[in-house]
Amino acid sequence: MSDSQDTTFTAMRDATREDYQKIGRLSLEFAAGLPSRVLTHLQLLQGDTGGYAVDRLTHSLQSATRAQRDGRDDEYVVCALIHDIGDTLATANHSDLAATILEPFVSDQNYWIVKHHGIFQGYYFFHHLGLDQNMRDRFRDHEWWSDCAQFCELYDQNCFDAEYDTLPLEAFEPLVRKVFSTPRKSIYVPDSN
Repeated sequence: MSDSQDTTFTAMRDATREDYQKIGRLSLEFAAGLPSRVLTHLQLLQGDTGGYAVDRLTHSLQSATRAQRDGRDDEYVVCALIHDIGDTLATANHSDLAATILEPFVSDQNYWIVKHHGIFQGYYFFHHLGLDQNMRDRFRDHEWWSDCAQFCELYDQNCFDAEYDTLPLEAFEPLVRKVFSTPRKSIYVPDSN
């Protein structure tokens, strides 16, 4: 059953300007719900420890709590909060999924940190799995290498402490709503650089 607001074309090439104006309005309404969907998805991380001392949600909250207490800006804190949001759907490339969600809303530097944190995090455990602990060094010449290494040192590898005074998800809701309220850039418009 179709909503009275729905268009009737069956192929995009057959749509009219009026159809896309209607779709555009509805898309803006849907986009406004992104912060709520991000918060809901974070809750899916609750309960699954993956063998660690805290569940994935607590790990994410602890990362954001530490970043906020260190005086990091709102965007960075939100990046810390959702850096592992991809664990539920993209277990083999969770960093890529988190970075994709963040890309239109954060700086290129924060995007790069989140996108590469998985391989940088490997510095702390890859050698225990027979992998190259220094795999991150393939990015050694990148301008944000040290920023990503610092993120993992300060806000990722040490965020499994069940005794840490971690803030609840509600404490970060205003920041999530702020960061995801307006894209900083469009993924559809190529960068002129």
